[in-house]
Amino acid sequence: MMLSGSTKVGSAAGTPALPLASLNHISLVCRSVEESLDFYQNVLGFFPIRRPGSFDFDGAWLFNYGIGIHLLQSEDPDGMSPKVEINPKDSHISFQCENLALVEKKLMELGIRYVQRTVGEGCISVDQIFFHDPDGFMIEICNCENLPVVPLFGGEPVAGVCNRVSCLLHKQNQQQQQQQLTAAQFLSPALIKQEPQKSYPLRMNEGLML
Repeated sequence: MMLSGSTKVGSAAGTPALPLASLNHISLVCRSVEESLDFYQNVLGFFPIRRPGSFDFDGAWLFNYGIGIHLLQSEDPDGMSPKVEINPKDSHISFQCENLALVEKKLMELGIRYVQRTVGEGCISVDQIFFHDPDGFMIEICNCENLPVVPLFGGEPVAGVCNRVSCLLHKQNQQQQQQQLTAAQFLSPALIKQEPQKSYPLRMNEGLML
């Protein structure tokens, strides 16, 4: 079924969004799986994992930092146009890092070209380093935890964009507030008692990777 350009989907149309859990992986088409495998292992620190043997095409899977990288061998590697200019506004994936000086030192040792940018928001600044993988796909390294996540429509700011614990706590608090609001709709105003907000510790068996 195809949707017209004027058709509204998701929460904008009053229906709930897809019941997603988390980002699983990204897939990248490469000129050379071997070259890209070396880059994502030795530069970005991913480690190779087993790939289904039923695939009838060349590729490799890697994993770290809670996400997977799936490399796919291009059927026309010579037809892939190289990217020379490093443009921070290009499509990219971003990784959080607390020691950008060490990242910069490592890139210089490896002879990898990069550009630096700083984003300011009030008294907060986020430092960014951009560079390409072997096929010209953009990689960003930043101290993005400095910048809080502020919902546009209600809700309290989350401590950091890359802080998974804060994001989970934020979601948990939102669910508690919704449950309290739903319960209050079935009570008379005289019976509604204002209770202080409570926070509950996360259980380690919920799949949280710290």
